[in-house]
Amino acid sequence: MIAIENALVSEDILERKFVCDLNACKGECCVAGDSGAPLEKDELQVLESVVEAVKPYMVKKGIKALEKYGPYVVDGDGDYTTTLVSEGAECVFVYFDEQKIAKCAIEQAYNDGHIKWKKPISCHLYPIRITPYKNYDAVNYHSWGICKPACECGKKLDVPVYKFLKEPLIRKYGKEWFKQLEKSAALYYKK
Repeated sequence: MIAIENALVSEDILERKFVCDLNACKGECCVAGDSGAPLEKDELQVLESVVEAVKPYMVKKGIKALEKYGPYVVDGDGDYTTTLVSEGAECVFVYFDEQKIAKCAIEQAYNDGHIKWKKPISCHLYPIRITPYKNYDAVNYHSWGICKPACECGKKLDVPVYKFLKEPLIRKYGKEWFKQLEKSAALYYKK
């Protein structure tokens, strides 16, 4: 583990290679799983505030579930997550493009300039998962079989996880924190 400010970063973030390959995986991470995307408490109000601007990008069944259950729920572990269309189904904010790739309605609304929030940080950071503790965050790599194409693409392009996720890591921890991570990575690679 590498300590940077209030975060303990797994060496997997430096060692593993990763570049999303949506043509191969079809955005399966937005569809598969037992619950929706993890949400931080300070994101709940933000999510509620963007719902109306995001609805035009959503599919009917997503809107129906959103109107019935709200934009987020508490999952079986007691964590806030985005609502699913139904148990074991996709996130309510998923829509499918012409190639049947799952995409995020929140992110599309952001890209089109309708909102100023890109998407939940857990989505933006994936495959990094952050577990907050009292005095620090544990910053870990999450391995999921559906991301095998992303791992292969990352190896082919020689892109470590932390470089692929530079933008969301800066969004979460700031530019200075990321510079410290880059310095730590350089020292780590020299070993």
